[in-house]
Amino acid sequence: MDKLTGMKVFASVARAGSFVGGAKEMSISRAMATKHIGHLESYLGARLFNRTTRSLSLTDVGAAYLQRCRTILAEIDEMEDAVTQLHTEPRGKLKISSPPIIGALYIAPAIAEFLAMHKDLSVNLVLQSSFGDLVDEGIDVAITFGGLEDTSHIAKKLASSPLLVCGAPAYFDVHGKPLVPDDLLKHSCLVNWAISPRNKWLFRGLEGKKEVLVSGRMQANAADPIRIAAKKGLGLVMLPEYIVARDIEKGYLQVVLDDYAIEPMKIHAVYPHRKYLSAKVRTFLVFLEEWLKTRSAARE
Repeated sequence: MDKLTGMKVFASVARAGSFVGGAKEMSISRAMATKHIGHLESYLGARLFNRTTRSLSLTDVGAAYLQRCRTILAEIDEMEDAVTQLHTEPRGKLKISSPPIIGALYIAPAIAEFLAMHKDLSVNLVLQSSFGDLVDEGIDVAITFGGLEDTSHIAKKLASSPLLVCGAPAYFDVHGKPLVPDDLLKHSCLVNWAISPRNKWLFRGLEGKKEVLVSGRMQANAADPIRIAAKKGLGLVMLPEYIVARDIEKGYLQVVLDDYAIEPMKIHAVYPHRKYLSAKVRTFLVFLEEWLKTRSAARE
């Protein structure tokens, strides 16, 4: 029997949680689905499913094989798409993951413009702090910022955003403004643990590099809570410009220590390791990179 078809049937049965559901998804009979799975198990010399009269679950071997099958099947789909739709309009569904703030302020408006240009495309935008398992969650592109530790994915730099230290005027009225990085040791510094530098704020001035171990009255695993706390006068924050730009424009926050250079925060598009990219992903990446270049808070 055809091994590729067997892999498709296996993935469908695993996704559906039953032979009946998997067979229906593949438009074949339950008996044919069972035959395909049996052929795969014979070829591999291992059982892929634990079967009872009431339930169906993957074995450890089956779970590992499923991950490989999903990768191979996705690569085949994308290879065919790249060949057959190289010069055609992107179409289908595009699933994008993004951190909440940049997703709401930048990625969502970009998607709206992108969809207006491509009528045969739809987008599912997922706002979440970490992009998780791209293959398992079916995510085509994940937008992320900061350092990348997972080398199993491909990352394309789209832009970068300067890191700014800022606080509310009301806070400065009471505590004064820091003039040099070491002054931060006397201030309440609100820390975002989701991205580097976390509580180690790095600066570069005439004296060279300076690392300050900061602390404050509030920490969070996302940027928005500490941004709001800073606006309320609770302390200082170091956040990418795209997050605080509007608050600075409105006077809610003021920038300090701007004479000291801080490494910009890189914005990446991350996608599963693929030899071929689908037209929808490739076109979106080109569009988003150009779109971000026109925004003052997201630069090359």
